[in-house]
Amino acid sequence: MKTVLITGGSRGIGKCIAENLARDGYNVVLNYNKSEKQARQIQKDLKEQGIKIEICKADVSKREDVKKLVKFTLNKFKNIDVLVNNAGIAKLQMFNDITDEDWNEIIATNLNSAFYCTQETLPNMIHNKNGCIINISSMWGIVGASCEVAYSVSKAGINGMTKALAKELGLSNIRVNSVAPGVIDTEMNNNIDNAIKEEIKNETPLNKIGKPIDIYRCVKWLIEDEFTTGQVISPNGGYVI
Repeated sequence: MKTVLITGGSRGIGKCIAENLARDGYNVVLNYNKSEKQARQIQKDLKEQGIKIEICKADVSKREDVKKLVKFTLNKFKNIDVLVNNAGIAKLQMFNDITDEDWNEIIATNLNSAFYCTQETLPNMIHNKNGCIINISSMWGIVGASCEVAYSVSKAGINGMTKALAKELGLSNIRVNSVAPGVIDTEMNNNIDNAIKEEIKNETPLNKIGKPIDIYRCVKWLIEDEFTTGQVISPNGGYVI
């Protein structure tokens, strides 16, 4: 049975991925930072369905917390077969309004966390000559978003890391891919004005906003596929083509 470590798994896309992978029979370690209540509720709900999931608090923007998270996972399951770097935050603001604190927080949470988690997980994967790393990016990391420069930069960095690392790790049989969702109906996107959401929907060829399950299906495919690496796959309804 494969073991999956997913960061930022207590809400939105991360929650959907964690719950469904657990239902599909994977060992799942769900990482959370501030959302302990939500994480414990997920664990409780799954337990009532006869499904076990492990939860672990860690601020993945800090390397020492990441080390503890990886150690927790290895102590529980011996190996980490799949790493899903999902933790992320966003903030709508004009470029000239971005403070050093805003910039550093977004880069640390979205990009540095993926660096730390990947680097701390790799020794186990390299030892096993097997592994799958999936970075949750964004279509804004491909095309950029007005009033979300810091977020766009962090996600573009994720995509660059994905491609470079895939080349470096291929001979170790470790696949690295990025999933770059379009606008998805999650709590994080509640700060987007409804009129803007409707405009995005109307500009999307499939004429709809995505759901977390759409991203889960893509992640599940990447876990099971054995010949895809270094790719940035963007489920966005055709908004970016």
